[in-house]
Amino acid sequence: MDLDAVAEWSRYVVVVAVLGYLAAWLAFCAEAGIHSRRRRAVTTAVPERELVGVASSAAAADAPAEPPAGSSGPGDTELEQRADRLGRLGRGVFALATLVLAVGVVMRGLGTERAPWANMYEFSITGTLVASIVFLVLARTVVGRVVAVWAVLLIFVTVGLAATFLYVPPGPVQPALQSYWLVVHVGCAVIAFGLFTVGAVVSALQIVSERAADRGRTSGFGASLPNSVALDRLGYRLTAIAFPIWTFGPLILGAIWAEVSWGRYWGWDPKEVWALITWLAYAAYLHARATAGWKGTKASVVALIGYATVLFSYFGVNILFNGLHSYGGL
Repeated sequence: MDLDAVAEWSRYVVVVAVLGYLAAWLAFCAEAGIHSRRRRAVTTAVPERELVGVASSAAAADAPAEPPAGSSGPGDTELEQRADRLGRLGRGVFALATLVLAVGVVMRGLGTERAPWANMYEFSITGTLVASIVFLVLARTVVGRVVAVWAVLLIFVTVGLAATFLYVPPGPVQPALQSYWLVVHVGCAVIAFGLFTVGAVVSALQIVSERAADRGRTSGFGASLPNSVALDRLGYRLTAIAFPIWTFGPLILGAIWAEVSWGRYWGWDPKEVWALITWLAYAAYLHARATAGWKGTKASVVALIGYATVLFSYFGVNILFNGLHSYGGL
């Protein structure tokens, strides 16, 4: 088969992955809805049982013991089983969609005979593949199951945008990109991007969880999230892994490649500047945690600012600015 046809057909494989991510997201939404329904039922049952206990304490002393308000009755057990089935279905479909996306990325690489991350479309699908693999590792944990709705939604939107608005037909790249440096330099950026993306979702949910706990909420979305401390710890670990990859790839290797290609290590190109801004933002996050003891909402806000610089470096710089990295745009 013609290699150009393989690269072109990879787009349709990616579209199938988009549909798979949508199905997984709907399953996770249904699972979250059932859990929310169970929590509301328990929350409304507690005051009613307290009123009955006050009004008929003497009669209750002689009555058979009843299960506490939060215990599992027949209906509650059925709802829990249904939620578990939906969760397993969502994780299975998500794993399948990730496999399909991996096939699409590989087809794009084979068809173009190079690393599949030379433009925004390819960077998006490969970076999302990394984020999907990271989430698959977390999906079996309690935290992963709870944040599934939002993580999968972000993955679905990113791949959907890539397959529609960001799509670029397969073709050769500029001579500056015809180098093994494309594999290591941009490859590290892709891995860091995927880790930063999952970390940003966790950090955003950590803020919601902490605020709900501070306000004493026992129901609603914030109360359904894992403990803010667990979310804070997970967001920190993801960032701590991504940061050295970003340091090594976009900054150090990028400077070496720039000297090889353009005869200088640093030229204040917009992409270089924003890669440095991203590095400084996440360095401030890690430094604040290590020295000032920042945790919780304050640290998560800094992490989200760092991710905002990642997004601007990716979308804003490629679309709004002209520079030596303009070939990475649409």
